[in-house]
Amino acid sequence: MKVFKYFSKFEWALWGSSLFLIAAFYCLFDRSSPLTLTASLLGATSLIFCAKGNPFGQVLMIIFSVLYGIISYSFAYYGEMITYICMTGPMAVFALISWLRNPYNGNKSEVKVNRLKKAEIVFMMILTLIVTVIFYFILKFFNTANLLPSTVSVTTSFIAVYLTFRRSPYFALAYATNDVVLIVLWAIATMENVSYISVVVCFITFLVNDLYGFVSWKRMEKRQM
Repeated sequence: MKVFKYFSKFEWALWGSSLFLIAAFYCLFDRSSPLTLTASLLGATSLIFCAKGNPFGQVLMIIFSVLYGIISYSFAYYGEMITYICMTGPMAVFALISWLRNPYNGNKSEVKVNRLKKAEIVFMMILTLIVTVIFYFILKFFNTANLLPSTVSVTTSFIAVYLTFRRSPYFALAYATNDVVLIVLWAIATMENVSYISVVVCFITFLVNDLYGFVSWKRMEKRQM
């Protein structure tokens, strides 16, 4: 069947092991928040499709953003909540439109890889600085837990969503950097509530998937040249 041939053996193994680890740690340490499990499984599935340049990954990312925002609210991580509901989610919508409008050779299941010019990179960094400063004061106003790492998460998230929208392979590296920040944030939360260790494991699997996503997109870029 085509669905089985779409992913390589490594991708099936990566996806399957990610889902297994997320489910296993949820059953061991949580079992009280099915929303967390649902969001984590959707997120991991989104990443494997995004690694293939498939727009369906962005559809799942939109759903994940809403669910993750709700989870973040439960621990007063207002930065994460605002970032994913007000920035990552909406930008995933724009990314979905961009990916659908730019298929590679008419193949709607693979987006055409884009290369950013130096001028746009400078523009992105300036825009990122502005967004970071604005969000810092917003998060401070809401007494956001762990303000500094939460602000850094906003920075890395914005770069990631911008690069995703612009179809740059480096969006995966930006998300990997954001994963590291989130691992730290939720590790801190775990010190107060051990059930959040399932979220930590979730973002560890996301980190591995995002790193693979970068490798996959660079291969796509080389093949599409």
